[in-house]
Amino acid sequence: MERQTIIEELGKIVPSGYMVTDETILKEHSVDRFRKFEKVFGVYSRPVPAALVRPRTPQETADIIRFCNDNKIAVIPRTGGSSIEGGLEAAVPDSIVVDGSEMDQILDIDTYNMQVTCQCGVNLEVLEETLRKLGYTTGHSPQSKPLAQMGGLVATRSIGQFSTLYGGIEDMLVGLEMVMADGTIARIKNCPRRAAGPDIRHIPMGSEGALCFITEVTVKIFKYMPENNKFYSWLLDDMKTGFEILREVMVQGYKPSFARLYDFEDGEYYFSHFCEGKPVLIFMVEGPKGVAEATGTAIEEIVTHFHTYKKVDSHYIDTWYAGLNWNEGKVAEEYKLIEKTHNVGFTTEISANWSNIHDIYENVIMRIKNEIPDITMVGGHSSHSYMNGTNLYFMYYYNVVDCDVTEEITKYHNPINTIIVEETLKRGGSMCHHHGVGKYRVRWIKQEHGSAYPVLKKLKEALDPNNIMNPGTIFPIEDN
Repeated sequence: MERQTIIEELGKIVPSGYMVTDETILKEHSVDRFRKFEKVFGVYSRPVPAALVRPRTPQETADIIRFCNDNKIAVIPRTGGSSIEGGLEAAVPDSIVVDGSEMDQILDIDTYNMQVTCQCGVNLEVLEETLRKLGYTTGHSPQSKPLAQMGGLVATRSIGQFSTLYGGIEDMLVGLEMVMADGTIARIKNCPRRAAGPDIRHIPMGSEGALCFITEVTVKIFKYMPENNKFYSWLLDDMKTGFEILREVMVQGYKPSFARLYDFEDGEYYFSHFCEGKPVLIFMVEGPKGVAEATGTAIEEIVTHFHTYKKVDSHYIDTWYAGLNWNEGKVAEEYKLIEKTHNVGFTTEISANWSNIHDIYENVIMRIKNEIPDITMVGGHSSHSYMNGTNLYFMYYYNVVDCDVTEEITKYHNPINTIIVEETLKRGGSMCHHHGVGKYRVRWIKQEHGSAYPVLKKLKEALDPNNIMNPGTIFPIEDN
């Protein structure tokens, strides 16, 4: 279907004022924050969508997606737009961006059954502020909280800073409503647990818009007791000790809400006023007073069995944490700095078992420093731990030198990602802990899943046979 015909036909489905065809806005929606260097300089190298539509109801969403499926037009599902892995990037010409941000109603706060139901476009920070006034919380607090919306958080299988206590979005999700690629509306009912076959919540969750469009979600809520929150922090001599302490806390069964370990390079970015060139270990405990106090006491006792450089005054951590989250102002400041300095920073996160995580950390840092030109900083931190392992964020900054704006990704970003993924996969880890696959880690998806990849592929073939849902994300385009 020709571009103009697509627009005309969509105009019969989408109410007036809820479809955008302005070229400038469409270019901005052809990418996400993965291509922020291009975005800063107003260069858009990806195919420009034919239209951006903002449905107001699940039925309108279904009508739009059914039209796209019938005419084999690519759909890019979107809500908050905080993705950083290219998942919102246009991969084919004349796609349709379906933005769920107009569906922004909190539908039901059920404090008896301890769950909240909301539409996909509800902003997480708005939801949290609403719940906290009532004495509750979702327990979900990613750094993107001021920007992210609930549909996208479920679709990307997100995780929050308090995951050690509350879990990831997969532990919080109760039920949801979704629009399938053929326009069918499907609802997974809200139950505490079921054994009625495979748990189909996990099909839309983490699908990154490549299987369906999530229109409504129900998540658990918890009692909010910030008066019992308390930080604990130490400076260490090396990262290996930090990983061992994290492991000991987890295997002994304690659940701090916050468990982080920063190496010196990453820590210097946040803690230069006190880190003294040392790795920084941080815990926060919360919940009922007795539980929080017992957890804090246990962590302090565990740490005494390891050599630490010194204990950190908790007010330093409290101040740091208060300004940790990203918002539109911080994004604007970052873009201005990139424009001025041509220095670009990114993160890539992975996960692995305790036995491998330190080796991955050391080899990745060494290779990036040795193999990537114009690196100005590379470091890492762990922020989500489990009984059997932990995650790692690799943080890196580089000066973009002697290349065209559109060559920044191929000269710097892709080679760095290659090093991180290679070193992780060869040691049995996962190449993406919670930011998702997007379109830039998809080339390793078969290695990531190994002999299980055909299971994943058959889901795509069954649920989206025309490959209209976010083509190129999770599933390589050539596979379809």
